[in-house]
Amino acid sequence: MVVPPEEGRLITSSARVLVATAVPAERDAVARAFPGLVEELALPGATVHRATGATVHRGTGATDLLAAGVGPALAAASTAAALTAAALGGRPYRLVVSAGIGGGFPPHAPLGSLVVADEITAADLGAETPDGFLPVTDLGFGTVTHRPPAALVREAAAASGALTGTVLTVSTVTGTAARADALRARHPRALAEAMEGFGVAEAAAAHGVPVLEVRAVSNPVGPRDRAAWRVGDALTALTEGFGKLAPVLESWIQHDQHDHQ
Repeated sequence: MVVPPEEGRLITSSARVLVATAVPAERDAVARAFPGLVEELALPGATVHRATGATVHRGTGATDLLAAGVGPALAAASTAAALTAAALGGRPYRLVVSAGIGGGFPPHAPLGSLVVADEITAADLGAETPDGFLPVTDLGFGTVTHRPPAALVREAAAASGALTGTVLTVSTVTGTAARADALRARHPRALAEAMEGFGVAEAAAAHGVPVLEVRAVSNPVGPRDRAAWRVGDALTALTEGFGKLAPVLESWIQHDQHDHQ
């Protein structure tokens, strides 16, 4: 059940965790992992759904859920807006989680499996050259990888039974075996690809907030065969995964972040 905000009410964040998904279906799948009401809150530049479940009763604040949009650019902009609103409200988020469904690299990440990223990498941010693809870092600019806190990755994977490895962020979803093979050749630890994680991580990094990425595998990376996709199963896996992850996230943010390096 979603409770709409009161008209004209500006609500600053009392939550400590922001979960950013691409689309409402993913946001709602995460919300189902939390008992109690979900309240819709208007923040400047973003609308979040606040899950006031178990965490709020233990004093850590609720979890805010944001349908940030598809692709790294919109995901970064929406996440940055929510982070800024929370910071200006005097209750900044302590952790950002990029979550949703995504493609898995077979056979390493089968359909329905859960993946927790130990590296969040922009796979197509760079330049094509006669000698192959060069990441933007090889051109002397920026970054292409964000690394979530190692202890948090270990604890999240142990609690949820998730696989751990690199999750790639792409602006164009892979649709051929050749591109899937090329991505795995450049990123041999890659388990999954999606379209938002790096953008969410960039926004979190700009605010000095740690980030985590969690993906439930709905389809194999490679030739697009929609008949083989298992979106419903992946959304169910996302709900079940967050049911197990919520206590880990709750515990993690209660401790000084330096204890988890």
